[in-house]
Amino acid sequence: MAHLLRSVRYFLFSHYFSDGLRTTAAILLPALYFFRVQNLPDWGLMLGLGALSASITDSPGPLVHKRNGLLICCGFSFLTAILTGYARLNPWTLGLEIGLLSFFFALFNVYGNRAAAVGSAGMLIMILMMDRPLPISSIWLHAGLILIGGVWYTAISLAFRQFRPYRQAQQALAECIHEIADFLRIKADFYDGRTNLDDDYRRLVAQHVTVSEKQDVVRELLFKSRRMVEETTSEGRALVLTFSEVVDLYEQISAMYYDYHSLRERFGATGLLNEIARLIRRLVGELDAIGLSIQENGTRQAPLDISAEFTQLYAQIDNLTVSEQTGNPLVLKRILVSIRQLTERINTLLKLPVDTPEPSEQEAKGETTSFDYTRFVSHQPIQLSQLRDNLTLSSTTFRYALRMAIACLVGYLIATLWSSGHHTYWILLTITVILKPAYALTQQRNRDRLLGTLAGGLLGVVLLLTITNTTVLFVFMVLFMLGTYSLQRWNYITMVMCVTPFVLILLHFMGVGLREVVEERVLDTIVGGLIALGASYGLFPRWESDQVANHLRDVLQADLQYLQKLADSLSGKPVSVIEYKLSRKELYVQSANLSAAFERMLSEPKSKQSHQQDLLEFAVLNHIFASNIATIATNTLNRENPALGSQFLRPLRRSVAYLQDALAQIDPQKRVTIPDGAEAHESGTTLPETASPSLLADEQLLGEQLQFIQKLTVDMKRVISEIA
Repeated sequence: MAHLLRSVRYFLFSHYFSDGLRTTAAILLPALYFFRVQNLPDWGLMLGLGALSASITDSPGPLVHKRNGLLICCGFSFLTAILTGYARLNPWTLGLEIGLLSFFFALFNVYGNRAAAVGSAGMLIMILMMDRPLPISSIWLHAGLILIGGVWYTAISLAFRQFRPYRQAQQALAECIHEIADFLRIKADFYDGRTNLDDDYRRLVAQHVTVSEKQDVVRELLFKSRRMVEETTSEGRALVLTFSEVVDLYEQISAMYYDYHSLRERFGATGLLNEIARLIRRLVGELDAIGLSIQENGTRQAPLDISAEFTQLYAQIDNLTVSEQTGNPLVLKRILVSIRQLTERINTLLKLPVDTPEPSEQEAKGETTSFDYTRFVSHQPIQLSQLRDNLTLSSTTFRYALRMAIACLVGYLIATLWSSGHHTYWILLTITVILKPAYALTQQRNRDRLLGTLAGGLLGVVLLLTITNTTVLFVFMVLFMLGTYSLQRWNYITMVMCVTPFVLILLHFMGVGLREVVEERVLDTIVGGLIALGASYGLFPRWESDQVANHLRDVLQADLQYLQKLADSLSGKPVSVIEYKLSRKELYVQSANLSAAFERMLSEPKSKQSHQQDLLEFAVLNHIFASNIATIATNTLNRENPALGSQFLRPLRRSVAYLQDALAQIDPQKRVTIPDGAEAHESGTTLPETASPSLLADEQLLGEQLQFIQKLTVDMKRVISEIA
């Protein structure tokens, strides 16, 4: 129950809910004014439509990107409204416009998510304007009202951003911490003997995708804002500092890897693993509370003290009877050391200032780090050449644009020849909302749309049949409206469950019959969903299995770069913290891309899937590989000790060679020479010794870790061979 209440509080203070409030107010206020005061309902509808279209592009991001996206959306909405107003005068010209504009707007996916949202807003205006009975003299007026509505929403959004410039960054950072807490919660399950390890790894890999997405959002908000990274005494600088600590915390959590199968076999009966899981879950609660305090602008709690639990667990481990089954319990003490380090990292977060941090020594001297920060974010230039280069069937976006154009034309033809009511545009609206570049996303949207429509329709019918008071119905309509715009980026099926009764109540106020609307809504949703699903499957599909080689290549290149930083550090070469963190970030991003592609592939038809188990095994091996490198790098980066001997560097060189060989199998242009002796290990012989008995215990441990990394790269190469 406590976890559920905390999740509700997260949502109520999230940007999803604040965006929903802003969108609801921007649409509702002008509509009510022109409905009730001026008696101009069409004006209210057009102003609300303009505000709605602009809200689609209003996703979190740097202020300049937000402003440009909103203004460009307003411009395209205005032009689309004019073009549709004239094209609708003839069914042939309207069909031509639908085909061309749906293709054109779908191509906006080339420029990223914000540009894709601009394209979605343009298609929304086209679809909602195609059925309006406007005289020619009113086309420019209505287009102008849509433009004013978009500018009205833009002004509200930018004013809110100016009034609270750091709020979106706070919310994004809090959500990132919340997802990292869930990542740590899954880590705790590995020590719980009641869970299945394969399922745990599957959930861990999927959660890594979510964490990576949240981190990218925070980077966009923080590192693309000069105000955030250059001011020395501001709330923005405190957020930058906190995020840097959060990323390091995530690395430390990822580095906590052990042979969980062996741990369960050796110590499962002792009950110690369950105690460790309980202790980690306590850290999860504390980390979640930190995120919530940032989300709510609240005060942070006192530092976490788990010394009593540590003392008790250490005593239980010391009293553990060593047997042939359990062996040496030293690994349990290592786990406790990792948990203690994690606790210290969490307490560091608690000690960070909420705002106005003192400038560091470098900042006090006038040195700036903005250049370094900007290297952590990608930059998407808007160039016409990008659009031109994607006008080929080898481009996924081009295939998607063709698919969208054909599906919309088919939907328009069906709506024209076989009309089920007064809202034939609902078929096209369903198609454009459901049809996505990937089949898996289209299938999920189609299922959620149908189930949400049925559940929401039933709820709307019950409300309309049982409530006769118009004021109460209006309150429900506003609540459903708020739910629609708050949930549209958070939970699609719940959003559809809100939008359906919202539309039913709205049409009820406009005098449309309930039975006809419900039948039409459900029927048009089914027809539009079938068209979208059929187009996604049969029109220029690009299956994930066809693209997996590209993802594997990118992951292997990131692995090599990350491993090379470790090799440079251990060989005595200086490795800057910035370069190390850049390579770490690249590995996390590419691993997340591979995991996301794998999850999408599992939702595709069975006949289109290939190497599911191999890809899952590689994703898990790659996660373990990154965790072990992070473990070593945490202790050795920028070490002042002299370079290690060849007995330590030999496994690293061989690991690099194995990864290069795996990369060559994905990309035949890559050629590599494996060092002498490496093939011996590949054939199954014993690893060479990397640490003499005279070495210190920590160096012996380092040698074991490097040997394990070498073994991992051999397994990764084997899996790549099976896939390739």
